[in-house]
Amino acid sequence: MLHIPCCIFDLIQLILVLALVLFLILCAFVKLTTEPLPKILTFDQEKSFRVGSEGGEKEFPSLEESPSVELTVVVPAYNEEERLPKMLDECLDFLQNRGTSYEVIIVDDGSKDNTSKIGLSYTDKFTCDKVRVLTLSKNRGKGGAVRMGMLRARGKSILFADADGATTFEELTKLEEDLAKISVDGQGIVCGSRAHLQDESIVTRTVFRTILMYGFHMCVWIFAVKNVRDTQCGFKLLTRQSARTVFNSLHIERWAFDVEMLKIAEMLKIPVSEVPVRWTEIDGSKLNPVFAAIQMFRDIFLLWLRYAIGAWTLAAKRD
Repeated sequence: MLHIPCCIFDLIQLILVLALVLFLILCAFVKLTTEPLPKILTFDQEKSFRVGSEGGEKEFPSLEESPSVELTVVVPAYNEEERLPKMLDECLDFLQNRGTSYEVIIVDDGSKDNTSKIGLSYTDKFTCDKVRVLTLSKNRGKGGAVRMGMLRARGKSILFADADGATTFEELTKLEEDLAKISVDGQGIVCGSRAHLQDESIVTRTVFRTILMYGFHMCVWIFAVKNVRDTQCGFKLLTRQSARTVFNSLHIERWAFDVEMLKIAEMLKIPVSEVPVRWTEIDGSKLNPVFAAIQMFRDIFLLWLRYAIGAWTLAAKRD
């Protein structure tokens, strides 16, 4: 039989005790330095939108008001002057042809290029009743941009869609049909999903990116969300009530905001489903995979920790 000296057991015990002490110190530090509720700052210029490239301004409505159109599409955009036009052409062509009321809110997340100018050219073409541009005073991150658009939406249901147009708007019909099936008391979230494309994507990815993908999925499953396989697809549809509930409680404003959004939904028992969508990888991403992975792993672990120790709380219970 293998004999292990007692000193090794003592060393293991010491390491475990030190790890526990360090974890308790981390918990105390996080608890003392964390605001329990999100602080949603709004600058004066973010309260209104321009009625055209050369027109005046009007004040945005609030998510707290009753809906006045069937659908709002929120498009977060950071330095997207090159990819945005193709996405908006496809989006608006689809929405115009199906004949229901809608609006598109382009959220310029502190871009350094002509993103807002491009958006306003579509306002000129389709009117400010159909296309509105929200120009943020500073870069907040994708989650912060989506939240600011959501809080100004008029739609009965609200979709957020990435500016790259990786998912075509024909897929919206699938999400709407599923949302109608799962909604309970006006609450429901449907996630477009690329999970069915995972095996195919592994063939074209590097080994390093594949390891990051599996590591991220495992991290999400362990620390946050267990009922959605693809949390990061930028094509999600929410009822107005669910958008109000979730985005008033959302703390994370960077890339991992989708995970917290679904974690909040899980905590509040908001119905959530996942629908396979067609997705095409579009060149021009601003995302550094290594930096984003480190940031996401950190954010997801801290998300779990902050909710577990009560450092974060929800702004409102389910309506």
